[in-house]
Amino acid sequence: MKIEFVGGARTVTGSSYIIKDDDFTIMIDCGMFQGRQELRDRNALQLIYAPSKIDALLLTHAHIDHSGLIPKLVKEGFYGNIYATKATVDLCTIMLPDSAHIQEMDVRFINRKNRKLGRPVVDPLYTVEDAGKCLENFVPVNYGEVIQIHPRIKVRFRDAGHILGSSFIEMWIDEKGKQTKVVFSGDLGQKDQAIIRDPEIVEDADFLLIESTYGDRLHKNKQDTYAEFREIIKNSIDTKGNIVIPSFAIGRTQEIIYTLAKMIHAGDVPALPVYIDSPLAVSATEIFRNNMECFDEETRKILSAGESPLDFPGLHFTRSAEESKSLNENASGSLIISASGMCTAGRIKYHLMNNLFKPDANIIFVGYQAEGTLGRRIIDGANQVRLYGEDVAVRAHIHTLGGFSAHADKNGILEWIGNIKNPDLKVFVVHGEEESTLSMSKSISEQLGLSTLAPRWGEIVNLDTMESEIAKYGISEEYTEIDHDIDILFKSLEELKGQYHKKMDKNTRVNKHRLHEDIQDVKSMVSMIIDEL
Repeated sequence: MKIEFVGGARTVTGSSYIIKDDDFTIMIDCGMFQGRQELRDRNALQLIYAPSKIDALLLTHAHIDHSGLIPKLVKEGFYGNIYATKATVDLCTIMLPDSAHIQEMDVRFINRKNRKLGRPVVDPLYTVEDAGKCLENFVPVNYGEVIQIHPRIKVRFRDAGHILGSSFIEMWIDEKGKQTKVVFSGDLGQKDQAIIRDPEIVEDADFLLIESTYGDRLHKNKQDTYAEFREIIKNSIDTKGNIVIPSFAIGRTQEIIYTLAKMIHAGDVPALPVYIDSPLAVSATEIFRNNMECFDEETRKILSAGESPLDFPGLHFTRSAEESKSLNENASGSLIISASGMCTAGRIKYHLMNNLFKPDANIIFVGYQAEGTLGRRIIDGANQVRLYGEDVAVRAHIHTLGGFSAHADKNGILEWIGNIKNPDLKVFVVHGEEESTLSMSKSISEQLGLSTLAPRWGEIVNLDTMESEIAKYGISEEYTEIDHDIDILFKSLEELKGQYHKKMDKNTRVNKHRLHEDIQDVKSMVSMIIDEL
């Protein structure tokens, strides 16, 4: 029996694992790679040799780094069942079509650039229609229910306490007269999050795949995070500057709404205009309201008292592009929550463009920022960032509130693993950037005395011998697009040089307007090439 690390190996994105032998092939998660270009390029590769041979897909939760390539998988031939909790299925009905819409929009932009640079046009990873079709494969399951997905395999989804509907998965595999138990942590939540329950625990396993997003650090505690958030709001009200929060539409946005409602109802901060400027977050908030079985005891008590934990005076939801544009032009002294959480796409980029350069503005990061993302560059201290072809100075106050994280930190992960009572447990450390993964692996070995492995992308491990090989993913030749772009640029510059010399020859007439347009095109080429480096 083998396990293949298709994604989520020494990176926080693209989570996907395959467990297989001669009799079955089961995939756990099918996530999209995000962040730096090297990672995003993996999305277009044929990582799965034969999608039609996969017997079933198990989805831990709805976040795109775990679910985002499902439409591509189905498009390429997978036709089996996709098992997930009901809340996860509900969230995927809005998240996957939204992801497809982003793919289509991105391709339109890329193809405009490609035509200018003489490249062939490309197709999106998948379309809105593809996303709609893959939803037909989803099968909702209940927490705690043991289901048979193969004659030799049973699984159970347990509450991971990360976002609404999130799970860790227990898998029992019958093999040669014995039973092997493999646990997939998915994304493990931290305790005492707003709205949702704490993570359940697991007490037995033979193999564990554990996430390590924050495997090398600790979160600020909830009380300090609450106090810091309160002070930012109070100071912003005094200066009448905007607060902009890049937030994941699922989970984080609802937790911030919940926290703001708590602050305002308690009188800790005055009421202020709060705008949820993300159609996806608006729809997700409705799904939260329709899945109250996932709520914790505190939230249930609020509901029982006839109050809404996701509403307060001054809260506005904007859906249309017109409303969003109006917000950019007119908002003052407001708090704006917008997706995407890592600032890679969506309306948040416009809000940053309109507020980053303002000294009285506050930008609050409340979630993980992957390598290569705009959000990561800002929190790492960039003095200037590029948005929509323009350089924007970073003069706003930048804050990171780690206490809002939906991931367990180092101590939380170690505590959760410590509940497993098998001293021979073998642990695969996944879903973390390399430094975090290796640090977590070392901590598990030293503090818990367990055998660990930090697999690499494409590694295939034999669970009987623990020997491994590397899958041969992708294309063999190196990428040469940048070289091609620079060749085109130099050719264009030579042509401009010739036109300029003609202009200097008084006997030759030159169309100055056309010359100006050509110069602008070259400037655009330079900007595009720099953006890709």
